[in-house]
Amino acid sequence: MLRVTTTSLCASCQKMRLFLPPFASLTSHSKREENQRTVDSLYELSVDIRKVRKLKGWVLSEKTAYVAETAGLLRDMGADTVVIAYILETHPEAILCPPENVDAQRDLWGSVCSGQRSLLSIIKKFPASFFTVSHHSNQRANILYLQRLRLNKKIISKLMASAPQSFSRPVESNQEVIHTLRETYLDLGGDEGNLRVWLQKLLSQNPYILLRPAETWRDSLGYLREWGFTTEELLSLVFSLRTSISELQPEAMQQALAYVQDALSCSEDELKQVVICCPAVLYYSLATLAGRFQGLMDAGVSVEQVKESPNVLELTTQIVLYRIQKLASYGYDVHSGSLDVIVGTKKDFEMSYAKLNLRQQRPLFNPVAPLRTAEE
Repeated sequence: MLRVTTTSLCASCQKMRLFLPPFASLTSHSKREENQRTVDSLYELSVDIRKVRKLKGWVLSEKTAYVAETAGLLRDMGADTVVIAYILETHPEAILCPPENVDAQRDLWGSVCSGQRSLLSIIKKFPASFFTVSHHSNQRANILYLQRLRLNKKIISKLMASAPQSFSRPVESNQEVIHTLRETYLDLGGDEGNLRVWLQKLLSQNPYILLRPAETWRDSLGYLREWGFTTEELLSLVFSLRTSISELQPEAMQQALAYVQDALSCSEDELKQVVICCPAVLYYSLATLAGRFQGLMDAGVSVEQVKESPNVLELTTQIVLYRIQKLASYGYDVHSGSLDVIVGTKKDFEMSYAKLNLRQQRPLFNPVAPLRTAEE
């Protein structure tokens, strides 16, 4: 009896498969049947369906999709077939946005872009930001507010693309943060006439600044003021640290400063100069600071050298060792000279050792002699 039942069930399954359309799959709790019309429309646009399935497969199962309408809107902005396919592969949810909402979004974003080509470039890089249409009214209110502050259009569009969350929330939240930033700037001796320029630099350096609670600015700066930093020095730190200062906790800063002061055996005035030269010590963890300082000691660097060039702490131990060895190959002994030659970016260092290499290859008695290459 059991064998007969099993046989009949298998036969039924085979009959069901015969009636299924091509590329369709049986529905289950974990996977729904794909909308074949959506799949075909994307295929016609040269979209890689496998990528879509892997990235956001659920999009293909939605009953309503606006593939042709979305592609048409992108085409109107100057997108070719390759760009359209790339955008839809990167952010498949775009085809679920009603055309009227996307149209309104294009007009809104267009108000802070220099042209259709500029807007299309943003959409290609940040499709998720553009096709987030559920907070249109908040986006409009935030744009109008920033425009009233006379912020550059390029800055506003960068904020919208990089940190869309700050435009999706109520405008009152951003007003509070901007108000705190203005008060901070003026309290530190900043000029009202330069406020807009300062604010634009701050926002362009870190678009997520508006997402930080206003109170964190007050707490961080209040703690540093207690340490005796002048208003001019605090203003310099705010600019150097960009928005990292709003992420600092007084307790963590206290631990970092105490460690640096003890490791370098310096006075409070000397410690302030260390912080001004290397603001990064304020947000490095104790483990990071201890590891890098010990690495310098193991490499034969003296405490006085670190005190004179504290920004060497911005480099990892591996980078420091590599640069010391590189300079040694050109006859420069870091241990008897300044550490300034090894600090800075990769480009800065390459310029430093290139100058040392130049001095080594050009004899002092004949300053116009041709340079010798390694191949010679």
